[in-house]
Amino acid sequence: MSEEPALDPERPIIDPHLHLWEIRRAPDAPQEPQRFLLDELLATVAASGHTITHTVFVESHQMYRADGPAEIAPIGETEFANGIAAMGASGQYGPCRVAHRIVGSADLRLGVGVTAVLRAHVARAGERFRGIRMATAWSAAGLFGLPPDPSGAGILADPAFVEGARVLAAMDLSLDVWCLHSQLGELTALAGAVPELTIVLDHIGSPEAGGRWGGDEPPVRAEWERGIAELARCANVRVKLGGMGMNFSGPLASVPGPGTSEQLAGRWRPYVETCLAAFGAERAMFESNFPPDQAAATYGATWNAFKRIARDYAPADKDRLFRGTAAEVYRIAL
Repeated sequence: MSEEPALDPERPIIDPHLHLWEIRRAPDAPQEPQRFLLDELLATVAASGHTITHTVFVESHQMYRADGPAEIAPIGETEFANGIAAMGASGQYGPCRVAHRIVGSADLRLGVGVTAVLRAHVARAGERFRGIRMATAWSAAGLFGLPPDPSGAGILADPAFVEGARVLAAMDLSLDVWCLHSQLGELTALAGAVPELTIVLDHIGSPEAGGRWGGDEPPVRAEWERGIAELARCANVRVKLGGMGMNFSGPLASVPGPGTSEQLAGRWRPYVETCLAAFGAERAMFESNFPPDQAAATYGATWNAFKRIARDYAPADKDRLFRGTAAEVYRIAL
């Protein structure tokens, strides 16, 4: 589908949440087969017309090692992302520094045992490796058309997970967390237990419409707003404003949805403004969450929607939202 003309096309943007993957057809997979590697990413950015200066790779269970202990399998993903980052850093593929920083994965439930895994990640990617994210989003209704895994409930409150989070903080690495709004209380407790750890809430803490809420948006939104307000009292937490285009009810889309930036801005503005009222621009950043958010619209329309929402914000706040906060969290020199 054709792209919208980019609004404010010269504004420099750090996209702090992009995935790279090649998903092959497999039984019961939560994604449709699709390829989104360097060529596809660069074509997507070019077609959008936006000035994306850097991207942050966020774990997506790609290229895990087939051999060896399960706890070191995610190191393969960091090696994969680091190779693409080296290609981007060469300048041969244009000015966008793809996967300039890497958020990999490790099982924090290993407790102090996660130290060796984290050291191996850093050894492969050096300063590019900035933190981890592991699967923590859980719903009693299931996600992406899959049934719920009972073992996924309560991960953020697991004492072993908290111990692993302390190791992460001691190594000066950050923790990205995607959880649903019903888990925000657990994340608030974690942030309070490990105040020295920088925690990034992904996808605004995804208000959930399924399960016991039965698609009834007002009570979901009220509960989400309370959770966001409580979490924002933890000074060590940042929030990513995005992930609002995902469809939790079925496999991840392989082609962009039809939404316009005007439509997206209208739907997303109340959620963005709630987060900004709680966190302030100095602790918030826009994210594309591509390819998952293409369920709603194209990459260009997604960034246009954010620019429409931020149109009347102070220049300093705009700069924080589009690149400053991301640069600070992931140690990117501007």
